[in-house]
Amino acid sequence: MLSVIIAFAAIILLTAADQLIKIWAIDSLKGQPSKDFLSIGDFDILNLTYLENDGALFGSFSGMRWILIAVTAALMIFCGWYMIKHSKEKLTLISMTLIISGGLGNIIDRLFRDGKVVDYFDVQFMDFAVFNFADCCVVIGVILLLIQIVFFDFKDKGEKVNKEKVSENE
Repeated sequence: MLSVIIAFAAIILLTAADQLIKIWAIDSLKGQPSKDFLSIGDFDILNLTYLENDGALFGSFSGMRWILIAVTAALMIFCGWYMIKHSKEKLTLISMTLIISGGLGNIIDRLFRDGKVVDYFDVQFMDFAVFNFADCCVVIGVILLLIQIVFFDFKDKGEKVNKEKVSENE
């Protein structure tokens, strides 16, 4: 149970970090041209570009504020339940913490910034969406969850099935 309490504290800290970065982006980047952020020599990797997004991934569901809020809230509730149910699995706990933090950071924007999410990371070396810290949390959390499911949950289930077959053959 202590691990769940720590996870909820981490959710608060990560969400606060997201909101503080967004406040900084509004104050420093809004109305300004893109700023170099990460490059190697003359090769630009990442710029800081202020953007308000009223959609979801790559601008999908643009203008559907309340649907995005409802879906995000439902997914966060599910993730919270899943996190508590599987709190002994550390990777699942970490992944759910990240996913909930990112969802909460973006839902706060949708609720209190006229339905728009503040984005600022602009990938330069390929044509990609502008995104934010909350989006990073969600993506990393989903990747960790997939690792948990593919490499640990399936393996554990396979070992359990093999043990059951051995028991049946004895």
